Amino acid sequence: MAIVDLLMQLSQTKRPALVVDLGSGTGLSTGLWATRAERVMGIEPLEEMRAVAIAATTAPNVRFAPGVAQAMELADAGADIITCAQSLHDMEPEATLAEIARVLRRGGVFAAYDYDWPPVVHPEADDAFLTFARRISDLRMRHGLKSNMQQWDKAGHLDRIVACGHFRYVRELSLQNTEPCSAERWLGFALTLGHVPPVLDLGLGDDEVGLTALRNTAQRIVGAQELPWHVSYCVRVAVK
Repeated sequence: MAIVDLLMQLSQTKRPALVVDLGSGTGLSTGLWATRAERVMGIEPLEEMRAVAIAATTAPNVRFAPGVAQAMELADAGADIITCAQSLHDMEPEATLAEIARVLRRGGVFAAYDYDWPPVVHPEADDAFLTFARRISDLRMRHGLKSNMQQWDKAGHLDRIVACGHFRYVRELSLQNTEPCSAERWLGFALTLGHVPPVLDLGLGDDEVGLTALRNTAQRIVGAQELPWHVSYCVRVAVK
């Protein structure tokens, strides 16, 4: 994947000793490093997301731990690469960036990246995905599911990383990646959205939450043939 190749190049290592993925969620971004690093750690405060990641991971060098970005229980200068995939906006910037700088070795790399979603596969698949997302949002409002977490504007990530003064090189760029996508993966990706699990925990049926319609469209359009999906994402990279 392009982001992995980029960060390994910037960190000047062929095989990182430790990669840390902050706000790792269900582990999709963490798993990218399983075959490329000696050790990989995903740090995720939400137990339900972490449980999904642990259940889906078979790589012996990947583990998940509870915790927050502002207080990682890791040694100073021990990580080669630290990433935040779709998660930096949930973290208090000043304390988070200071902690990232503490844990990174000299020359280590931090990357915060955000995907444009859904990935592009097929117009009908995209529409079904967005319809499902709107249904989830409506159900959250109807059942009073509100997040108490403060969020920071993604557009300000770059300026805040520059202003913190912990990094000698900071850059923002856009990347694109193309991968095979089956109906199962399309559905699985929808279920990784952070606002979905609390709605599923309500015990509503698949029809009511919109999963049936999304699944049927994915099976009809994508099936098991694995159409390519095209993902674009904005990356902010910083070298300590």
